Amino acid sequence: MNILKHVEAHRIHRSGWLRAAVLGANDGIVSTASLVVGVAAAETSPEKILMVGVAGLVAGAMSMAAGEYVSVSSQADTEHADLEWERQELAANPVHEHEELTGIYIRRGLDAELASRVAAQLMAHNAIDAHARDELGISGTTAAHPVHAALASAASFTIGAMLPLAVVLVMPQPALIWSVSGCSLLFLALLGSIAARAGGAPVWTAAARVTFWGALAMALTAGTGFLFGITT
Repeated sequence: MNILKHVEAHRIHRSGWLRAAVLGANDGIVSTASLVVGVAAAETSPEKILMVGVAGLVAGAMSMAAGEYVSVSSQADTEHADLEWERQELAANPVHEHEELTGIYIRRGLDAELASRVAAQLMAHNAIDAHARDELGISGTTAAHPVHAALASAASFTIGAMLPLAVVLVMPQPALIWSVSGCSLLFLALLGSIAARAGGAPVWTAAARVTFWGALAMALTAGTGFLFGITT
């Protein structure tokens, strides 16, 4: 029997690293730009503004890496525990596990006879893989990868944070608040557009969403700096 090959360019396999990368870059731009704008609003010297920005970059990148690693590790631990439990169930009561998988396929639309045959064939091929995917919802696409998530978040945060810091280096202090804010909003809009295109989502919606929240964060931080108006 000839099986025609039909290749579809789905994007769901990108969801894990794309989420971590977008989160890191967005946080890097927003937190560093907000920090710089807030400190600049307090009429701090350019050297201290840059020093605070660099410190924020290092601290933020490490925080993102640690946070992602711990969070995704917890998810991975839960997945591993569920898979180990499933292996024990398969060894202790394979008949019940077959009935369980059959019931899943019946609820998805197969008739009882076909569902039973599909369950039997999939379990004969790879029982734990079939139960992980169809009972637990764990697959290669959605499985947790703590190290990948941590590295993606730290790297993307660093790249994102460097963008407003580059503006600090080239712009004079009187124009610093508006230049950092404007450029950072442009960076955020570009980030939202790239992420949307990579994930196949509406570009304008994603760009507007990330720009709005970035503008709000910088406005609140600048307001705090103006309110206190202290020299750090």
